[in-house]
Amino acid sequence: MYRGTWLLLGVPLLIAAFSVTRPEPLPAPLVPPTFDGTAALTLTEELARTYPVRTPGSTGAAGAARWVSERFRDYGFDVQTESFLQRVAGLGTVRLRNLRAVVAGRSPEVILVTAHRDGSREGPGANDNASGTAALIELARAYAPGPTARGAQGGPLHTLVFLSTDGGAYGALGAAHFADQAAYGDRIAAVLSLDALAGRGRGRLEFRGDTARGASASLVQTASDRVLEQTGERVRRPGTLSQLLDLGFPFSLREQAPFVSAGVPAVTLTTSGDRPPGAFDDSVPQLARGRLDELGRSAQSLVQSLDSGFDLAPGPASYLYLGERVVPGWAVRLVLVAALLPFLAAAVDLFARCRRRRIALAPAVRSLLSRFAFWLVLGGLFGGFWLLGAWPGSSSGRPLALETAAAGDWPALALGALGLLSALAWLLARERLIPRRPVVSSEELAGYTVALLALGVLALVVVTVNAYALAVLLPALHTWLWLPQARGGSAWTRMVLLVVGFFGPLLFLVSFATRYELGLDAPWYLLTLVSVGYVSPLALLLLLAWAAPTAQLIALAAHRYAPFPARGEQGARGLLGRTVSALAARRQRAREPEVAEAS
Repeated sequence: MYRGTWLLLGVPLLIAAFSVTRPEPLPAPLVPPTFDGTAALTLTEELARTYPVRTPGSTGAAGAARWVSERFRDYGFDVQTESFLQRVAGLGTVRLRNLRAVVAGRSPEVILVTAHRDGSREGPGANDNASGTAALIELARAYAPGPTARGAQGGPLHTLVFLSTDGGAYGALGAAHFADQAAYGDRIAAVLSLDALAGRGRGRLEFRGDTARGASASLVQTASDRVLEQTGERVRRPGTLSQLLDLGFPFSLREQAPFVSAGVPAVTLTTSGDRPPGAFDDSVPQLARGRLDELGRSAQSLVQSLDSGFDLAPGPASYLYLGERVVPGWAVRLVLVAALLPFLAAAVDLFARCRRRRIALAPAVRSLLSRFAFWLVLGGLFGGFWLLGAWPGSSSGRPLALETAAAGDWPALALGALGLLSALAWLLARERLIPRRPVVSSEELAGYTVALLALGVLALVVVTVNAYALAVLLPALHTWLWLPQARGGSAWTRMVLLVVGFFGPLLFLVSFATRYELGLDAPWYLLTLVSVGYVSPLALLLLLAWAAPTAQLIALAAHRYAPFPARGEQGARGLLGRTVSALAARRQRAREPEVAEAS
């Protein structure tokens, strides 16, 4: 039956194959771009050398804000400043400033061009992001109201907003603040973010959001074509596997993410990878003038295409790029859900067989609930330490900057205390879970059945929350389904099946660690995403729920499983209950001589 159910996957695969399309880009502009790479390079060097330290809230950040305002005013712009307070992990509560120069168009719809000007380290930040800030100013110059205008051609059709954000290196704080405000409402037609344009690598596009969705595929294809025209090279995009993992665990440090999550088409143009460039690659001598000129012209050409009067073709909210074509997200979800069906069918059939043979499942259910209670206690302890301020916190709900101490320095004392309390909680819980008598085959089968059914229910919940996360769960589901068949075999067989089942989570963890160059700090950084509010408590609850049946399967495979003890069995009261009883008995024995003497 399990093998036969796989045949159902053929229909979703066929539907997905016929749903593959190539996004339609906007036409190329008729007027060639006038972006001046030499002027942009001069501005980059000036900002990097005048204000090398631009950490949010510092004097350098305030000076950089004044410098950008002066450059905009030099070109005749009326600069609008928006100041706001933000509690940032590793910095405390700081004041951030967004600056914007607006060019009124004939249409109220807005094309937003943004670049963050701050940095997250003690260094010049020449590429990240003095180069993006300089390109932003040079792009604005083409539409300046003064005599320095270059090819404005009667002004834009759309209203253009050139936004210099603060806190971009700390999780796109300025962009998220702008996306949340109602100043422009739903009038933003598209967003182009400029980040690290003067690196030596090829142009790269980031288009994912903080939720399981991406930018308009038409916008991504238009940006790709404009970069190809100006550089002669195809733009880089995340690989297909990385895109799928990003949909399963939405995460982005770039400024397009808050806009994409709000349903606004947005992309980031950059030369760096997933992680911002290092200190050596971010110095003035390492700037690539030719690359800054090419990507600056690409950005201007893209703005001209967006302003041409053509609307972006509607596309799926989420999708996977396969070369130059895309698979819509609904087709990917359909395939993933169909791949879940063989497991569900086999798990339900296993449950039915247990019922027909009158195998008691209640003790296995109570054993699983005991394990889940232990993991819930761990989650509660983590939340308690968060309330005490042991973990990084933020009022923005944005991810931490990768270069900050909070992202890489594990709080050893707090984690040690958490580990100690967790060990004590396990000592209390294990009294009801360790085997105290030989476990018969039917009890083992009940334990497997309940654990697999729990994983199936969890998978169905994941489908309702984020079906793309099934890509991480499916290897475990289909591999661990064979553990009941191997319960009488060798221990090596069971261990291999267990290890193979962890392929999905390990693949995600290794991918996350390598893409963001976190190494062994990746688990801690993922925990900080929970503590700062970027990852929802529901996701943490689902992880704890997954740990309970997984722990039960590990105990079964290691032959250390025991069903929940019945009333009267040894250890039924648990360690705490036995301790209380022993103290009461000792007190009773101590009082016996006194009672006898009184008699």
